[in-house]
Amino acid sequence: MKKKCLALTLALALVLALAGCGPQNPQASGSPSPSVSPSPSETVEVTPTPSPEVTPTEPTADRPQVSLAVLSGPTGMGAAKLLSDNDAGTTALDYDVTIAASPDEITGKIINGDLTIAAISTNLAATLYNKDAGIQMVALNTLGVLYILENGDSVQSMADLAGKTLYAPANTKGSNPEYVLNYLLEQNGLTPGEDVTIEWAPAEEITTGMADGSMSLCMLPVPAATSVLMQNQSTRQALDLTEEWDKVTTDNSVLTMGCLVVQADWAQENPDLLNTFLEEYAASIDYVTSNPDAAAELITQYGITPKAAIAKAAIPQANMVCITGKDMMEGIQGYFDVLWQADPTSIGGYIPDDAFYYIP
Repeated sequence: MKKKCLALTLALALVLALAGCGPQNPQASGSPSPSVSPSPSETVEVTPTPSPEVTPTEPTADRPQVSLAVLSGPTGMGAAKLLSDNDAGTTALDYDVTIAASPDEITGKIINGDLTIAAISTNLAATLYNKDAGIQMVALNTLGVLYILENGDSVQSMADLAGKTLYAPANTKGSNPEYVLNYLLEQNGLTPGEDVTIEWAPAEEITTGMADGSMSLCMLPVPAATSVLMQNQSTRQALDLTEEWDKVTTDNSVLTMGCLVVQADWAQENPDLLNTFLEEYAASIDYVTSNPDAAAELITQYGITPKAAIAKAAIPQANMVCITGKDMMEGIQGYFDVLWQADPTSIGGYIPDDAFYYIP
């Protein structure tokens, strides 16, 4: 059942295809479970969007019901067509859908087993696994979504950031975006804070400053980066951090921000249903990336992004994929290793062992 629906519009992807990654999980029985404290979202909200009410349909014997949660932002964009087909009653499974604005809204439900499948950030997935939440990763669904934007044309490589001031969202400091940025700077011979000045500012201040030209250089995720590019025609995408990751890694790794997790017991008991879900999810990703106009309307309809124009422009930058099986496991391990080296608590204290990955 190794499905691999690589619907990437860029060769972006913070998904890591690495076979062996640094430290093994040293967790022993009796070790205290790390508390679940998910890092700030990999995305910056452009405009708060309330989660829409989704009316569940009645399950039938022909359409078994499965609870599914997705987050607003890039991690949830690929599911838009699946949600629409589900409401129309044309999916093979009947999905009881939760659309959440933040991970906090669904973390407890995942731990309690109230959600069968959820699309969440990769570091939160690792943290929950290390919390003994009884989940497995079943697919990678979102590669890298971080970009360096510039009002100018002096930055053509990571090395060109030397001597410059880079603005980054304050709510990403001490979380994955900072660790990724630092790793890439160091791999290019630059010391963060010395060779490059990093100013942590409110996301709204950065988007405004880049849009009106008062700031010259920033790091932003989709869809905030998309919004800035739409507002200021003089702003350009200087660097795609997923591509920069690919340049410095020697282990075939790629950057991955989002994934799908499943209740482990349910997956073992219902492999056919899980296979059906993965087929429907992969088809949804294909539709979204191939039909940006129609998909943008669906993405906005379900409150995943606030505006259709932003959603349409963000689709090529969101790096939506469906990578399963051994490719999934080999892809993400290197990314987890980088996060663990930067801050073990960012993934719950340990690099997940092989049992974390659903490999049919």
